[in-house]
Amino acid sequence: DILLYQADLVPVGEDQRQHLELTRDIARRFNDQYCKGNQAKKLRGTSRPVFKEPEALVSKTTARIMSLQDGTNKMSKSASSDLSRINLLDTPDEIREKIKRCKTDSLLGIEYGNKERPEATNLLNLYSAATDRPVEELLNEVQDLSWGQFKPLVADAMVEKLKPIREKYDEVTKEPEILGSVLEDGANAANEIATATSTWAKQAMGFTTLAEIQQKTINA
Repeated sequence: DILLYQADLVPVGEDQRQHLELTRDIARRFNDQYCKGNQAKKLRGTSRPVFKEPEALVSKTTARIMSLQDGTNKMSKSASSDLSRINLLDTPDEIREKIKRCKTDSLLGIEYGNKERPEATNLLNLYSAATDRPVEELLNEVQDLSWGQFKPLVADAMVEKLKPIREKYDEVTKEPEILGSVLEDGANAANEIATATSTWAKQAMGFTTLAEIQQKTINA
């Protein structure tokens, strides 16, 4: 999909970089093999690359958000427990309950980067992402707090961060006809890009497209 739709930037987590690198390798290999030299110009009329080599779009603080139930495992929508993650459409009460019940330790104060306290690091990353403030700045404010004092701050920040998403979702789902129209327009636009990319790839490899066959038939 990344190559088919000519993506420039791909939002990924740190653990997904390897998949994007594989995609870039495939694009580079195809372009090198089929899109250079006189043969490419003869087949397509141009030797420009077929596929773009997309770049990773990774947030430093949220590149790898961990589970609320285990600070050593990444947060995942496929995890068996819903308490392990914050869903975009969770209600404020659900978010607060999940943060309240998330795993912590028995040590005093809040730390960042201590491998023995992964949950502290994870909650600080969440707090940073929700407030758009650097971890270092936040740590100066919360390092002496207890978990009972810190968790409500994280929960309130997450509620506010996700509020516009919940409100927009509620707004658009009230108008199913408009939503359907927007989805159809998007699908048509995506299909146009995909069709063009597929055609370019076939031409670069020397395959005859249906459109070319039909045109030859008409000319004949």
